[in-house]
Amino acid sequence: MHLGVIGYGNITRALLDVLASEGQTPERVTLLVRPAQAEAARASGAEVVTEAAALIAAGPDLIVECAGHSAVVETVVPALLSGVECVVVSIGALADANLHHAVTEAARKGGTRVVLPAGAIGGVDLLAALKPSGIDSVVYTSRKPPLAWKGTPAEGLLDLPALTEPATFFTGNAREAALAYPKNANVAATLALAGLGFEATRVEMVADPSVSQNIHEYRVTSGAADYAMHIEGKPSPDNPKTSLATVYSVAREVMNRRNEVAI
Repeated sequence: MHLGVIGYGNITRALLDVLASEGQTPERVTLLVRPAQAEAARASGAEVVTEAAALIAAGPDLIVECAGHSAVVETVVPALLSGVECVVVSIGALADANLHHAVTEAARKGGTRVVLPAGAIGGVDLLAALKPSGIDSVVYTSRKPPLAWKGTPAEGLLDLPALTEPATFFTGNAREAALAYPKNANVAATLALAGLGFEATRVEMVADPSVSQNIHEYRVTSGAADYAMHIEGKPSPDNPKTSLATVYSVAREVMNRRNEVAI
């Protein structure tokens, strides 16, 4: 497999480490990075390019986006148009209805598909499967330590370091959450796309000094089954806003394209 990866941040480095530890290092890896990151990226042993066109021209079998919302516009859309299957980690970018349409149309015209991994949560397969049965409600709560919300609009609403009890600072729908908290609402967007859509998926965000992990909770009621999920994701050591489970979810998508049996 020739794997293309957009970005060389925490998720990319951890992804390459997981693949290596599982004996699943691709035969060829091409990284698309900013010029300032090129030297560090080359130390990984991968091929390095600094322009989207160069990544596409390299001819990867699969591209994984690990670089934020702008990368979906700048690289994923043209890659899909070129017929390259893409795994998108920054799922919250699709809260932008115009971009969601552009990605869908690019995949259709390119005769390929865009894959949205489950990321930090589980049960997305069941949620998507229940959709034809009629989903009545999806309610998601994101509960994180106060400092995990640093650098977000929550800082203007709460004195994060001084919190002594849980504080709910956002209540709304998944589109509002994903647009206002783009680095923290990928789970909300994933649930919305798998289930009721952005407007009907309810979201709460909580800064909770009593927890040390990123906690994802959601409840689904539908015509075929009702269920609830509670996941205590361990934060990445390099970025507390990212759950380690996200890295393993993306690694699974890559390995499922290399293994004889995919699950």
